[in-house]
Amino acid sequence: MNIPIIVLCAVFVLIAVRRVGNLHFGLWQIMLLGAVTVLVTGQIGPREALGAIDPDIMLFLFGVFVVGQALEESGYLFHLSYLMFRRAGSADGLILSILFGFGLASAFLMNDTLAVIGTPLVLLLAKQHRMPPKVLLLALAFAVTIGSVVSPIGNPQNLLVAIHGRMPNPFVEFFRHLALPTVISLFAAFFILKFFYHESFHGDALVHVRHDLRDKPLARLARLSLILIIILVAVKLALVFTMPQIDFRLTWIALIAAAPILFFSPKRWRVVRQIDWRTLVFFAAMFVLMESVWMSGFFQSLMARGNLNPASIGTIFAVSMLLSQIISNVPLVALYLPILIHAGTSSKELLALASGSTLAGNLFILGAASNVIIIQNAERKGGHSLSFIEFARVGIPLTLVNVLVYWLFLVLL
Repeated sequence: MNIPIIVLCAVFVLIAVRRVGNLHFGLWQIMLLGAVTVLVTGQIGPREALGAIDPDIMLFLFGVFVVGQALEESGYLFHLSYLMFRRAGSADGLILSILFGFGLASAFLMNDTLAVIGTPLVLLLAKQHRMPPKVLLLALAFAVTIGSVVSPIGNPQNLLVAIHGRMPNPFVEFFRHLALPTVISLFAAFFILKFFYHESFHGDALVHVRHDLRDKPLARLARLSLILIIILVAVKLALVFTMPQIDFRLTWIALIAAAPILFFSPKRWRVVRQIDWRTLVFFAAMFVLMESVWMSGFFQSLMARGNLNPASIGTIFAVSMLLSQIISNVPLVALYLPILIHAGTSSKELLALASGSTLAGNLFILGAASNVIIIQNAERKGGHSLSFIEFARVGIPLTLVNVLVYWLFLVLL
C-alpha cells in the first residue's frame, strides 16, 4: 500500500470538494493535513521533511508578501490600478487589459510577484465595475502563467532551462519560438473566459475612479520597493548572461525590495502580521508531502514502464503537464533537464520543457504556485474563492488549446 499516493489523492479530493459535513477547509489546512499524515505514518522522517522545504522559495514569498501588503495597506496599489486600467472602456477591454498587461509584466517581473500584487487589484476592479471576481481572478491566473512563458526570466523554471540548457542566446530563442504562440494563447484565454462567463462581459461603459493614498509615508516606501524589484530584476538579467558565476538569487531580490518597509516603516509589524502566512504554511506542507510522494518511487516506475521517448516534444509536454501537478514545475524541470541535455536535444526540446512545465499551471490549481497565491489571497482579503472544479472547467480546455498551439509552433515551424 503506497501511503503517500493515497494521501496525495485524498488531498486532491479535499481540494476539489473543500467541505466535509459542516467543516469547510482552506487550501493550506488540506495541504497541512496531508503533510502531517505522511509524517505521522513514517513515510518521511522529520529531517527529510525539514530538508524538503525550500528556504529560497519561502524567503522569496515572504519578501514579496511584505511588498504586496505595503502596496495595498498604503493605497498605492489602487493608485496604480487607475493608471493601468483607466483606458479600458468595457468589460471586454478590462479583461483584455488584465490578460495582456499582467501577461507582459510577468515576462520580466516574475509571475509569483504579480500574483501577490494583482489579486487585491483585480478584486477592487471587480467591485468597482460590478463584475464577478471569479472571472477577473481567472484572467489574472492565466495571464501571469501564459505571459511568463515567453521570457527566460519569466519564472524560475525558464531560468533553469536558459542557464543549464546552454542556449547560445536565450532571449532570442525564447522570443523567436514562443512570442507568437504566447499572444495566440492569451487571446485564447480571453475567448474561453468569455465562453464560460459570457454573462460577466456586460456592455456597460466602465467608469474608473482615482483613489487617494491612505498612508503617504508607507506609499513612498512601497513605491521604492517596487522600483527596487524592477532594478534588481534588470541586474539579475545582466548577471545571468554576462557573469553567470555570480549567484544573484531571486530570493535576494525579494528581501532587498522588502528591506525599506521592514527597516524604515513604523508600521512594519502591522504589515508583517497581515501578510499571507497561510500561503507560506501551504508551501511548506506541500514540499513535505511531495517529497514523500517522490521518495515512494511511484511516478519514476510509471515512467519507466511507459517506454516513452523522453526527448520527443510530445512526451516532454505530457510529462510536464502530469508531473508539474505532483512535484511542482521547478523540481520537474530540475529532474528532466539533465535527461534532455544528455540526449543532445536542440533548443526546441528545451523550450518545450520550459513552456510545458509553465503551462501546466493552467490545468489545475496545484499546477502553479501563482494559482495558490491568488486563490488564498482572494479568500483572505475578500472572502472570494475559486473551487478546484471552477478552475479546472476553464483550465482544462485552455491548457489543451495552449499545448496544441505551442506544440504546432515548436514541431512544424
